[in-house]
Amino acid sequence: MQRIRLQYAKRGRLRFCSHRDFARAFERSLRRAEVPMAYSAGFHPHPKISYVGAAPTGVGSEAEYLEIALARRCEPEDVRAALDAVLPDGLDILRAVDVEDCRPGSLAEHMQASVWQLELAADPAVAAAAVADLLARESVLVDRLTKDGLRSLDARAPIVAAEVSAEPENDTRAILRVVVRQVTPTVRPDDVLTALRAVAGFAPSQPPRATRLAQGPVDDAGLVTDPLCSTELSASRAANEH
Repeated sequence: MQRIRLQYAKRGRLRFCSHRDFARAFERSLRRAEVPMAYSAGFHPHPKISYVGAAPTGVGSEAEYLEIALARRCEPEDVRAALDAVLPDGLDILRAVDVEDCRPGSLAEHMQASVWQLELAADPAVAAAAVADLLARESVLVDRLTKDGLRSLDARAPIVAAEVSAEPENDTRAILRVVVRQVTPTVRPDDVLTALRAVAGFAPSQPPRATRLAQGPVDDAGLVTDPLCSTELSASRAANEH
């Protein structure tokens, strides 16, 4: 059995599809692309697919990941191209890497933090001041409505780094990039905005647009690195072989 890890993106209007919608579309694409999937045992076999840390509905992403198991060996790039050709535009398969060429350990173990970009209808200086107020706090509790009612969580503690810049050629819009550790419960972009409103009264004049730019291991400096890291490991393996 071969295992392949895939990186995919949710772009444009497809950011509004839920994780369940994506899973249905992806399983259809596996059949249409004739990918030789391995299946679970039992009376109701299912293709062996492991999803990791899906982005919330309504949020775009350039860094979603999953792992599939194949019944026979295939070239990862051939699998990527075949799936990308049959998925809807906006659900794009960016990379496919054999697990043997990836970092040791499960994919979930490497998902330690995410880099979020929030496009805000706000003065960049005002946004930067609000972010500074947030970072100066040790803890900021916010409420999130769940199916079990309101739940409080600390939106400040998981934030590793945050910075604000002006949108090019538009000084009325700000770009907030924030690195957030993936803890339980997960702190989402809307939780960060709720915290900014709580500590600084900051509220953009329009709903923000959020995109996950990266997710993976994070170092002490707040740099999120590649969870697959195939090039680095392949190069070191080749050096050892020679």
